[in-house]
Amino acid sequence: MSEYTLGSGDVIRIQVYGEDDLFVEAQLSDAGTLSYPFLGELQLLGLTVGELQDKIRKGLLGDYLVDPKVTVTILEYRQFYINGEVNKPGGFPFQPGLTIRKAVSLAAGFTERASKKNMFVVSDSDASQTPRRVDLNSPVKPGDSITVEQSFF
Repeated sequence: MSEYTLGSGDVIRIQVYGEDDLFVEAQLSDAGTLSYPFLGELQLLGLTVGELQDKIRKGLLGDYLVDPKVTVTILEYRQFYINGEVNKPGGFPFQPGLTIRKAVSLAAGFTERASKKNMFVVSDSDASQTPRRVDLNSPVKPGDSITVEQSFF
């Protein structure tokens, strides 16, 4: 998950060792921004946790603190969505290590008409929003939209 990029809906915690006034817990806005003490409005969309820690550390370094120790933690990942031939379609909280098989389980399993071979994912990060065919062992990322098609046999 070190390559995981932050997006709208993620809930994060920012802590600076020994600086209680710089503790923040917040959900990223639709624009992917967060208001942070001394630094103002920060654009976080697309940053990794490590990049955000570095950005805050550099912002606080010098004018505010001598050697800030910044920790960023993801408390809640944004949701993924599953629809089509599952018993309980909808949005569910992402969990690291999630696969299509586990996502279907969270959605209360397949319906009788579900095709286990015609499943597609549209990734939040794909600008073209092109559906790609997946199997039960394919990984799921936060913001993904999974569609389980109907079987014809």
